[in-house]
Parts: sequence; structure tokens; C-alpha cells
Amino acid sequence: MDLSQIKMVVTDMDGTLLNSKHEVSPRFFEIYQELKKKNIAFVAASGRQYHSMVDKLESIKNEILVIAENGALIRKQEQTLLTTPINLSEVHRILDTVRPLQNVHPVLCCQNNAFVGGDSDEFLEMLQEYYSEFEIVADQKTVNEEVLKIAIYHFENSEEHIYPHVKHLEGDLKVKVSGANWVDVSNINAHKGYALRKVMDEFKVASHELMVFGDYNNDLEMLELSDYSFAMANAHPNVLKTAKYRTHSNDDFGVERILEKLI
Repeated sequence: MDLSQIKMVVTDMDGTLLNSKHEVSPRFFEIYQELKKKNIAFVAASGRQYHSMVDKLESIKNEILVIAENGALIRKQEQTLLTTPINLSEVHRILDTVRPLQNVHPVLCCQNNAFVGGDSDEFLEMLQEYYSEFEIVADQKTVNEEVLKIAIYHFENSEEHIYPHVKHLEGDLKVKVSGANWVDVSNINAHKGYALRKVMDEFKVASHELMVFGDYNNDLEMLELSDYSFAMANAHPNVLKTAKYRTHSNDDFGVERILEKLI
């Protein structure tokens, strides 16, 4: 494995760079400084909200590129480089689809805020881990901001309790099981692979110059863009099958171990 040509490192957050306590290790921040010395760019790519991502990466947030909301938003510092929103009629269609479901909680994800219903205190408490900025509304259909993604949560299992009910939207929209509890629905072009391809073109990075880490189905398209794609040991079976290499789990410094080899 010849890593001498790598110019850019891209990593997912939850289940990948973040450990099970949703923390970034001090070890990573030390490694990042070494990457910077070698002029290797770093990109964080997540289904998370932009503000939630940069909260986790506070000390380096002004230096890195951020692909947020599963690729519907690309930002660097306060500059928005790309948004790929959902048509308003599709937003209402998705809400009408999931509203009848039991114990299912949709989140309307916009560029600077998110909008949720207020019917579950348990959900709102959990949500604070993933969304730094959100607002409770009586009716999500009254939201008139540009919606980048609808994230849908189930406390038990998203693949079992949400995905079968929204699978029929595929083709018109991008539907991704993005975590054990989340399904994300977005514009057909709003995925991490589409956003990363834009970044690669902008910065003239080829597949052999790119290293990518991921753990779940919303990482598949971006893993396919890299000659050096790594699945975490804790990854979904689809990711283990797609990635060219494997590394240790997110609780065993899987990203950091490979980056140390890169350095």
C-alpha cells in the first residue's frame, strides 16, 4: 500500500472518527497538525448538521472543509460552496409518508437550523448530541426555509422500522440508512459521493491521491471514489464489502492508526 501520493483525507464522523462517546480523540488533533505540515488537506464528511460537526472539531474548524447533511452542504469557514436542497413539494411528500408511523421522528435539516416536532422529550434530549441548532415547531409543513435533508429517527432500528416505509421514494430522492437509528432522505444528488466529487474536481485530487474512511451506507458513494478506502471494523456489511481496505474500530483508533502510517 503506497500512500506517498495522498493529498487529501476524508472521514465520516459518527462510528468512524468519533468514538462511541461521540468524541474526537486528542490523538487525532496531534496527527492533524502533522497532516497540515505535509500539505495534506482534511475533509470531514457527515450526515450531521454543519454546526454540530464544527463543534466537535472546534480547534481546526477554520482550516478544514466540511461536507455536512450527507453531502447536501459543503462549507469552509463561513463560505457556502454548495447546497443541494429538496423541492418543497417533496418535503411535504416525505412528511406525509412518515407521519402515520409510530415512534418515528423526522428532522427538517436546513443550512443554519433544524426543525422538529415537540412530541417526545426523550427524542429532543437525544437530538442535542447531533444538532447544535434546532427549533421546535407545531407543524413542520409551515417551515419555509430551504430544506437540505430530512433525517428520520427511530429509537430501536431504522433499517427495520423506517426504511421499508420510505424505500418507494428511491429514484426520485436519495434514501439512505445512515445509522442504526437514522434514515436520511435528500435530493437525488445530495450524497457524500456527489459532494466529494465536486471537492476533488475543485482541488484537482485524483482517486489515487485520496484516502477515505467510513462505516455506514451513507458513506458508500464516497468510498467508491478512492483507491484508498477504509472500512471501520465496526462498519455495516455493505461498507466492509465496498471498501478496499479495513482498519480497527472507531473505539480502537481505526482512523488514527492509518493516518499515522500515512505520516
